[in-house]
Amino acid sequence: MLTHDDIWRGIDRLARHAQTSPSGLARRAGLDSTTFNPSKRVSADGKKPRWPSTESIAKALAAAHLDFDDFAGLISGKPAAGALPSRGLADGEAESPFDAAGLPAGPDWDAIPFPGLTPDEAFALTVEDDRMLPVYRRGDRLVISHNAPTRVGDRVVVQRRDGTRSAWTLSEKLVQSVRLTPLDPMAASITLPLSQIAWLSRIVWVSQ
Repeated sequence: MLTHDDIWRGIDRLARHAQTSPSGLARRAGLDSTTFNPSKRVSADGKKPRWPSTESIAKALAAAHLDFDDFAGLISGKPAAGALPSRGLADGEAESPFDAAGLPAGPDWDAIPFPGLTPDEAFALTVEDDRMLPVYRRGDRLVISHNAPTRVGDRVVVQRRDGTRSAWTLSEKLVQSVRLTPLDPMAASITLPLSQIAWLSRIVWVSQ
């Protein structure tokens, strides 16, 4: 059974999937901009929960190009068929959002539709800052696959054991290290020992 909190959590995740705020999602759906605001989720006295209408949810899903199955996946945090786990490209978190195999883990993952790949093959990370300019900008979504072979010249995401992760160009593979070229052409390349790398995986698709 879905609770009041479940439905509103789904709305918030739907807005993040659409790369906007709840008010921005409402405007995109042709609704009043305050439709999904926190103030509309309880009565004026704060005692009675208020629910979004089925019509407003349907319009928001249409604006985000999703259906009710996708919405259920957003609520549960479990991607539907043809969808991938997705979250922001954050650094240095207290708890890693990945398991020991480098697969998405924990509650802070949303789901995005992506035909052709399954959650055990790939996941998506959204750029949230300017560290990867001029190639990737805020809001760009990178689809990363652990299964895709990595070759010299590929763009990859590297997760270090200290919790940092970023995108690079793989410029050389050595026996005990890799050489990585920054996306910023003015920055210097680095040689990173394999012992400092939790995982290194190829970027197979970018939404820009």
